[in-house]
Amino acid sequence: MHSLYASYYDASSAEQFAKDLAAKEWVIELREGAALRGFTTLAATDFAAAGAKRRAIYSGDTIIHHRYWGDQALATAFCRFAGALKSSDRGTPLYWFLITKGHRTYRYLGAFSHRYFPNPYGATPVEAQACLDALARARFGAAYLGARGIVHYEESRGHLKPEWATIRPALLARPEVRFFLERNPHHSRGDELCCLAELAAENLRSYARSAFVAGLDDSSPVSIDRGMCPALPQLPSAGAGDPARTAALHSRA
Repeated sequence: MHSLYASYYDASSAEQFAKDLAAKEWVIELREGAALRGFTTLAATDFAAAGAKRRAIYSGDTIIHHRYWGDQALATAFCRFAGALKSSDRGTPLYWFLITKGHRTYRYLGAFSHRYFPNPYGATPVEAQACLDALARARFGAAYLGARGIVHYEESRGHLKPEWATIRPALLARPEVRFFLERNPHHSRGDELCCLAELAAENLRSYARSAFVAGLDDSSPVSIDRGMCPALPQLPSAGAGDPARTAALHSRA
């Protein structure tokens, strides 16, 4: 996993990668046959904000080999996982808490959801900002710069290699790309923008909604309780166009 990650990111030691991985509960792997082509690491947490109990999925280290950019198997598996987690407590709002140092990842928020924050189309509501602040402060402490909505370390803990950080001029015409660059001007040094989207069927788009609903209806719900981890659903061929390409969910308990 680190070998794949380090081929795209600088300032990422194997030791730091292992430490971050140890703090996660699940991994979704994208494979083609036996070859690892991508992954995302996940942790779930209960928290309170604006006087209400809430739950969030935190996305940690994530990478997809560039030859598989555009393949939706990993994204579909994530949305199905989110639905399965939601099914274990349908009454509690569930959010996707994402920190990102790249415009490609930031653009997933708009591809997945109708409403996400921050965005270029309006101010972040007070309640959503309270959720962002609570999650970011709990996980990153003083490294979270609340006024800017950024996680910043004096020394980078991982940033895209220059050849992958280059932004094509045509992309600058997109409001989401310009907004990301304005809000996170030092992304190339490892600063990460903190983002939030509610994971609910009415807030999700197209295939993201379909996968979420499939997970919500799964007979083996995921629980935050590590004792429930053996009940995780299997996710073979989760939206991949190639039957040899699969996204599979693994517990780290």
